[in-house]
Amino acid sequence: MDLLYRSTRDETKESFRASKAILQGLAEDGGLFVPEQIPRLATDFKDLAGRSYQEVAYEVMRLFLTDFSEEELKVCIGKAYDEKFDTAEIAPIRKTGGGYYLELFHGATIAFKDMALSILPHFMLTAAGKVQEQKDIVILTATSGDTGKAALAGFANVPGTKIIVFYPKDGVSPIQKRQMVTQKGNNTLVVGIDGNFDEAQTGVKEIFSDEKLKQWLTEREYQFSSANSINIGRLIPQVVYYVYAYGKLCADGELKQGEPLNVVVPTGNFGNILAAFYAKQMGVPLGKLICASNENKVLYDFFATGNYDKNRDFVLTSSPSMDILISSNLERLLFLLTGENPKQTAQLMQDLKTKGRYELTPEMKAGLADFYGNYATEEETAETILRIYKEEGYVLDPHTAVAACVYEKYKAETGDKTKALIVSTASPYKFTNSVIAAIAPEKIKDKDDFVLAKDLEKLSGVNVPEAVLSIKSAALVHTKVCGVKDMKDAVKNWLLKK
Repeated sequence: MDLLYRSTRDETKESFRASKAILQGLAEDGGLFVPEQIPRLATDFKDLAGRSYQEVAYEVMRLFLTDFSEEELKVCIGKAYDEKFDTAEIAPIRKTGGGYYLELFHGATIAFKDMALSILPHFMLTAAGKVQEQKDIVILTATSGDTGKAALAGFANVPGTKIIVFYPKDGVSPIQKRQMVTQKGNNTLVVGIDGNFDEAQTGVKEIFSDEKLKQWLTEREYQFSSANSINIGRLIPQVVYYVYAYGKLCADGELKQGEPLNVVVPTGNFGNILAAFYAKQMGVPLGKLICASNENKVLYDFFATGNYDKNRDFVLTSSPSMDILISSNLERLLFLLTGENPKQTAQLMQDLKTKGRYELTPEMKAGLADFYGNYATEEETAETILRIYKEEGYVLDPHTAVAACVYEKYKAETGDKTKALIVSTASPYKFTNSVIAAIAPEKIKDKDDFVLAKDLEKLSGVNVPEAVLSIKSAALVHTKVCGVKDMKDAVKNWLLKK
């Protein structure tokens, strides 16, 4: 039986197969595609425990992508989770510091976005063949740092695709920026914007909804899609690693079958923790879903009050991938909280657009019981990096440190002793300046991030990743910068040259 997808805002309840939803990325009405129901896992954890990452990926994905054949899915999985990862485990788990750290940074760009963006291009090409789509797919993406490089690496030189990435030119780490602006590929464009991530993300959504631009694209045989987690093809692969992690902990004797496991996720755009929520709905025995924010604590306030309010100062932090005030994937949760009411969901999102805020009803707020929210200040983040390093010799990047700090707050506040999986979203080598400043500030001395990487190698005992070494002397490819209002022109002008 096919699992179909619908828009969070469409009152007609029109449904689409997975391939169509993945290709389109964003619904015509501006809503996000959601499955009509969350499938239940067809096997128990006795069967999943001990299976490879690729095998678990197939068991999860086949339930969501029902119009993909077994062969098609296994080909996509095989091409995605291969030697691009520096460990055969793909997503190893490190037991340390009172928790289990799920390391999602062993892919080509040393961040968790590789887990989904390694497979999304293969999903798209397979889907295009299914719907007999002849137009070139133009991937349009806004990034707060990690999605951009992972998407560029995934789509570079893929036939039938072009990819345009917008990033806040002053809102990413030096390594993140260097990874993007040195990206090769005759189908890639990277543009820095004079603004923050929220403005980039809003600009991309407005481009998607521009009817005149859609017609302009159609005339030139192009169609837009997205590599952001607004694309359901990005979200589904993220569900996999929660299923895999639970099975792996059972196989290793760290968990008993059916024993609850809390999950701690450093969160900005709400996609990663939403994937954990989906995994729980599938039957994975996850306990509390702990949402960790940095000083841009809009999600902390939301879970505490039931009010979402982006009308506040935007803070640039040492965890830039979480410097977000508009958490796009929260719309998928809102849809469920409204009882799958597209009219109510659309009104909430309209309120966010026009007023910058919305408020949940008491009934909707009661639906947040699975979640807990808290945040870490910049000082607390640095203190956590230093503490874990001193106690365990384990180095965290700032995003993971936010999660570790919030986990300690959660335990102190609740007394909950349930075992916890802490999601480690990036290698510390992506944020060498912030990490060295926390561990050994005397070593900073105006060194650039590549020199600091060698210092971090000595401190951590972990070799500098190839992803960092390879960009040190790489030629600068992308230099374009534009204002937020000029994003649409940047897209059109580039495509006209192609």
